[in-house]
Amino acid sequence: MAKLLDAALHTDGILTRMCEAMEQASQHAEYFRLAAELEAMASAICEYAPMIVPGLLQIPDYTRAYTRAARPLATEEDIEKNVTSRQDRSRLLDNPTSPELWFTLHEIVLRTPVGGSKVMYEQLAHIVELIERHRVLVQVLPLATGAHPLMNGMFALMSFTDAPPAVYTENAHSGQLLDAPALVARYAKTYDLGRAVALSPDASLSLIRAAMEDYAA
Repeated sequence: MAKLLDAALHTDGILTRMCEAMEQASQHAEYFRLAAELEAMASAICEYAPMIVPGLLQIPDYTRAYTRAARPLATEEDIEKNVTSRQDRSRLLDNPTSPELWFTLHEIVLRTPVGGSKVMYEQLAHIVELIERHRVLVQVLPLATGAHPLMNGMFALMSFTDAPPAVYTENAHSGQLLDAPALVARYAKTYDLGRAVALSPDASLSLIRAAMEDYAA
């Protein structure tokens, strides 16, 4: 059916690719599955993270510690399934140029010791390595900023070469994918306003390195 719709609508195979991606995304929570499928096809992703390291940037030990804190009664098998799904997503980073990845992190993300000092040092070192090899662009929104345009929570803007943009938002136990053009445009403007008051990429890198040294002490 997807192939027939692609042919009829001249969509260059996007529906077929989405269908195939859906079959491979069963390891994700139901509310995130479609977003994960689109994430894998995006040409650019801009994400704001207010509390935790974005999933695409997480190292396994960080994911374990965060998941265990959020689900203290989960089995080890369930924890490892979550770790595996996050690492599968991060394969996007294996491509040296696509998608373009731009993250704005609140300083709280750097200062919250998920998993302890050793895990945080390694997690921030991983982010620094990605920045230094020019795979991701990261800006930090410092605590001293106070009130800022991104205070309403996490969201990710996804752009595509052959489809309209979309926005994914998430809270503790649910997520929502939005594609209404007017609403997506409002999120895009909010993201622009947020990164305008964040530190520059160079200053952000310096702050991340300083946080690393704090964890190393």
